[in-house]
Amino acid sequence: MRAGADPMLDKGTVLSVRELNLAAKQLIEGGLPLLWVRGEISNFVSAASGHWYFSLKDEAAQVRCVMFRHKSQYLDFRPANGMQIEVQALATLYEARGDFQLTLEKMRPAGLGALFEAFERLKKKLEGEGLFDVARKRELPQLPKQIGIVTSPQAAALRDVLRTLENRMPNVPVVLYPTPVQGVEAGQKIAQAIATANRRAECDVLIVCRGGGSIEDLWAFNEEAVARAIVASAIPVVSGVGHETDFTIADFVADLRAATPTAAAQAVVPDRQELRQHLMRQYRHMAHAVVRQFEQRMQQLDYLQRRLVHPAQRIRQQADQLEGLQRRLRLAQGSTLQQAQWRWQTTGQRLHRLRPDVAQRRERLAVGTRRLDSAMTVYLARQDARLLALHRQVRHLDPQQVLARGYSVVRDAAGRLVHSSATIAAGDQLQVTFAEGGAMVEVQETRQAL
Repeated sequence: MRAGADPMLDKGTVLSVRELNLAAKQLIEGGLPLLWVRGEISNFVSAASGHWYFSLKDEAAQVRCVMFRHKSQYLDFRPANGMQIEVQALATLYEARGDFQLTLEKMRPAGLGALFEAFERLKKKLEGEGLFDVARKRELPQLPKQIGIVTSPQAAALRDVLRTLENRMPNVPVVLYPTPVQGVEAGQKIAQAIATANRRAECDVLIVCRGGGSIEDLWAFNEEAVARAIVASAIPVVSGVGHETDFTIADFVADLRAATPTAAAQAVVPDRQELRQHLMRQYRHMAHAVVRQFEQRMQQLDYLQRRLVHPAQRIRQQADQLEGLQRRLRLAQGSTLQQAQWRWQTTGQRLHRLRPDVAQRRERLAVGTRRLDSAMTVYLARQDARLLALHRQVRHLDPQQVLARGYSVVRDAAGRLVHSSATIAAGDQLQVTFAEGGAMVEVQETRQAL
């Protein structure tokens, strides 16, 4: 916008404050592109709305800055007073107060541009290889027998993890694979510790962790060697690096990313109190199921008892069946004789009609008669043998035969069968029936069943 292009800016024109600020805003925003600015944070304020307000200063000047929540929520670090940063911003003027300010699009710690670029390059490379795919990641064991921790023995994160594991599941052993987590060659040593854990194969899950810090402090977990070691691990890996806002390459390739080392410990073991409550619920459910099953079995037993037939009744049924078989046998024998007589008469009549061959017919008749008699004799013998076998079965089931083997039947004075010594007492009169005859006896002493 050029001076004089708008009548509002001509000499002698009186502007309102709002018009002045609007003209200045148009000049600034039209004249300055989106640019990067470096400086130190001061007077940092995080509003309840989530927006950030602060001043960016150097040795000679300062400028107001605002970063709205929809931009700040994607940062992996939290700004603080005194921090040197680089911001990508649009210069503008806040009309209401006439304040010149920068509206921030991006923010990064000063001097870390190369690190951020390296981070993005490696992230893009590994993502292109499919190492971040959810389908590649494995489920953690529900109840690990042993847990491995890859971190520094001096790390505060180790104490947090051990304390959390002790509180949640104290009986699970822990193996520490010590390694530096910061400094020169730390990434290579972390990768070696992960490989050592896999070679020893003594743990069900690995926690790779360290506490929070700057991007330089966490850089070992952004190295390709660490990412490759986690991907190659046969043991599921949980990454618990830094704070909730910290993201590293290790987080993306791990089977599970935990916001903090404490959260990583919580992810690998269940809480014993919750597990105990779950087991109690399962126990109560199983107890109720057992009771219901027992009740069903009792009902089935009652049903089967009603269907159970007394031996005496079964004997009567079999006797009835035997009597029916005898009647059928007699009828069959009578029918067979009648048929034989009818055939004999028919044969005689045919012989009578065939006088010219009387002798031959008579001989054939004699042979047929003998065969008929022989067949009838065999048939009757078989039927008699079957009848005898059935008779023996009936005799075997006869209660009198049981008595003949030395058993006896005991009844009380009213004639009721006595099944247990608990139903009689000393002095009671009992009737005893033997295979032959019986006796009246008096109880002198009762004995309980063993």
